[in-house]
Amino acid sequence: MQKLMILFKAKSRWQLLVIFVVFAVTGSVAVIVAGPVLNFFMIKTESFSPWIFWPLRILIIFPIYQFLLIVIGTLAGQFSYFWEFEKKFLRRFGIHLS
Repeated sequence: MQKLMILFKAKSRWQLLVIFVVFAVTGSVAVIVAGPVLNFFMIKTESFSPWIFWPLRILIIFPIYQFLLIVIGTLAGQFSYFWEFEKKFLRRFGIHLS
């Protein structure tokens, strides 16, 4: 448990549990929200080859996940943790936020 707390920079076991729950809920919600977003842009499995549809779906899930991670993390009282996580993650893609 200590190794996980160090890896995730959690200050307590409770915070570690909250972090895990936020990641799990965010992933599930992002997958659910991606469906209506794809429908809005009229991207459906019937209209596209699976070789095009599924990569598009994954590409759309990615920014939805990033946005929802901040929202759900904030609702869980962990805004600063997830904001730092996002900044670190986006820096890897060359996007620098203050």
